[in-house]
Amino acid sequence: MASGTLHLPRRILLGVSGGIAAYKTAFLLRELVKAGAEVQVIMTPGAHDFITPLTLATLSGRPVLTDLVDRAGDGTWNDHVHLARWADALLIAPATANTLAKMAHGLCDNLLLACYLSMEDNAEGGRTPVFVAPAMDLEMYRDPATQANLDLLRSRGVVTIGPAHGELASGLNGEGRMTEPAEIAAFLAAHLLPLSPLKGRQVLITAGPTHEPIDPVRFIGNRSTGRMGFALAEEAALRGAQVTLVAGPVSLGIDRPGITRIDVQTAAQMYEACQAAFPTCELAILSAAVADWRMARPGSSKLKKVDGPLPLELEPTEDILAWCGRTKRGGQVLVGFALETDNELANARGKLERKNADLIVMNSLREAGAGFGHDTNRVTLLHRHTDPEALPLMSKARVAAAILDRAEKMIPDA
Repeated sequence: MASGTLHLPRRILLGVSGGIAAYKTAFLLRELVKAGAEVQVIMTPGAHDFITPLTLATLSGRPVLTDLVDRAGDGTWNDHVHLARWADALLIAPATANTLAKMAHGLCDNLLLACYLSMEDNAEGGRTPVFVAPAMDLEMYRDPATQANLDLLRSRGVVTIGPAHGELASGLNGEGRMTEPAEIAAFLAAHLLPLSPLKGRQVLITAGPTHEPIDPVRFIGNRSTGRMGFALAEEAALRGAQVTLVAGPVSLGIDRPGITRIDVQTAAQMYEACQAAFPTCELAILSAAVADWRMARPGSSKLKKVDGPLPLELEPTEDILAWCGRTKRGGQVLVGFALETDNELANARGKLERKNADLIVMNSLREAGAGFGHDTNRVTLLHRHTDPEALPLMSKARVAAAILDRAEKMIPDA
């Protein structure tokens, strides 16, 4: 596959270990970036002897990381857990015999190995994909210890790319040569971009809170950060969907091909945006925490503090999920969210039926690590005519993947 045709909109941790083939990493990094990948390079200390961090930092647009603690700089802690959760995949190229041996036996004496051991389980019980491109001399590659280490890593789900047969640094000719950068990039694209039923389909996602004005300076709102909805938008775009993201007032940014963002403030504005986008979408996921009430007559100037209670006359806001449920056509899939504090399952099941949704994602403020303001979530999925499906506590990115996995199966002709 020619590099110009590659499409790889993924976050890649690129590990570089200390072998002569590290000079090829610059070409590999360029291939990945050209294909649309965000790449964070992590070098082992030995890799610095073969290629400079400056070269790879320039090509990736990110500082290259080597140490768990940046003692030469400002003492920054390079959080291996955060890096592992950020990544859609870990690629180690070149992967030397030494690094492969350490991976196989659980050693953890550098940042790259710490990231490898921290790769997170996903919603289906598997691991974030790990790829290695072995590179070493012929006899080292053939050694029974190296072969045993590779077999052990493969048994744990690590995917090997090569090595190729060819001229080696020693002057020998045989197996051990690192696979060429263009081939590695094409291999990653083929394995990380399976054909998704969402490819080319229109998807509507709402995210964040709404703010309903009391007066020009005060509003009725909630604690939603929008993280769950933004994670859904990113995952849907990664699967090839054309996403319309209707976002309430949040501080989050998003820069992913395939996402059109519409910013709104109020429930009425979100309702208007959804009315325009919903008729042409094939999947709608309404994860926004829309305010249930607004001021019947917001103040045109700042309300002054008074002694005693200040009565506020409220009216209900538009019910966006109910409108979508009433107007959806055959073949459209509608997913809603329910944040509950009491009688969680009964209330969520009632919402599924009343709003004519196909799937309700329920979470509870009683669950540690779930709800607003967390990077994690613990949800229960309520389908029609089936038992509730409780998922474990996971990152919101993994929850998004699980929700879309289920939604894909509901799409006709998926």
